[in-house]
Amino acid sequence: MSGITRNQLKSITYLMERFPIVAVLGARQVGKSTLLRQVSPNVKHFDLENEHHWDQIDADVGFFLKQNPAPITLDEAQLMPSLFNALRVAVDERRDQCGQYLLSGSSSPELLKNISESLAGRVAIYELGGLALNEVYNNPPSSIYPDILTGGVEKLISLPVKVGYDSLLDLCFNGGYPEHFLKRHDPIFHDQWMDNYFRTYIDRDVRALFPALNLVAYRRFIHMLAVSSGQLINASQFAKSLDVSQPTIKSYIEIAEGTFLFRQLPSYSVNLGKRLVKMPKGYIRDSGLTCRLLNINSQEQLLGHPQFGNIWESFIIEQLINGLKTQLRSFKYYFYRTHHQAEIDLVLEGAFGLIPIEIKSGTKVGAKQLTALKNFIQDYQCEYGIVINNSESVSMLSDKIIQIPAGCI
Repeated sequence: MSGITRNQLKSITYLMERFPIVAVLGARQVGKSTLLRQVSPNVKHFDLENEHHWDQIDADVGFFLKQNPAPITLDEAQLMPSLFNALRVAVDERRDQCGQYLLSGSSSPELLKNISESLAGRVAIYELGGLALNEVYNNPPSSIYPDILTGGVEKLISLPVKVGYDSLLDLCFNGGYPEHFLKRHDPIFHDQWMDNYFRTYIDRDVRALFPALNLVAYRRFIHMLAVSSGQLINASQFAKSLDVSQPTIKSYIEIAEGTFLFRQLPSYSVNLGKRLVKMPKGYIRDSGLTCRLLNINSQEQLLGHPQFGNIWESFIIEQLINGLKTQLRSFKYYFYRTHHQAEIDLVLEGAFGLIPIEIKSGTKVGAKQLTALKNFIQDYQCEYGIVINNSESVSMLSDKIIQIPAGCI
């Protein structure tokens, strides 16, 4: 990940200055280890996937922590559940000292449970996603994120367009895993890396975490998630296709979410007299992995694929959610759909109010395409709504709808 400075560096540093422990969670290969070293370059670093480090810690966790006083970093901490109680004891001996331990963890739904039970009140949790647009093109972070959370439409109107459409499509097709993206121009490496990533995810991570799981059915399920990425999650249809029960499908979804492969968007269901769809929507978090699972082998194939609109929408939503998280401010995200098919791709809710966002892959938006957005703004008394597309500049489409090029995010 040489040459890439992550947007989260500032956020993690802020948390380290205020909490005894910071845990950086996320999927494998999103850059957690590199980020830990960037945040704390001059402290001892232990990797629990390193056999020597594992043996050194596992022999006596409490003794290890005394022999290696804080600050230290511990990579892939989910591999040793006994570590968390020992960390609690160590932290409580110096409770006022911040920045004692920096942890990373991946692929473990049990990790959050262990952290919340053992380290409550002592730890800040940060979820790391894939590469952002500005990171791969060496641009400063976009101001759209603080502007959404603390500003208003007046600040958004002056956003600069920093990335062109070709660069956007490049990241959408290749995805945001740093090692893969940096070597994306090697087509053989591209195919081999993605295939091995998915194989390792199933055969190593999921097998280890859920030894009784039917891996053949789960693998088929992930492929089905890719096909339906950006669409409603209908558990009964999934169950019928895989010949399993609906509770099994729900457990599969929990595993995919808990291992940071999949994201669900709950339905915004505040009812103002409208019949609303209550089923969630979801997507594979990395658009490059989605393309590989769908056998999309080039940007040209992506542009002509029937799923392009859904893949593009999911890609932009993931960029927005990860970008907003860097601000360390509380917010919730939803999608919205009525039984009459009026839909809003993303709805943000927080102290800033309620912001509906429509995402389009084209350069222009027709008046009819704004109907659902206008109605939502009126029904829920929103200050403004956003259309993100591939237009050339920021502009007002109406008195309460602002058009923002995707290159601004």
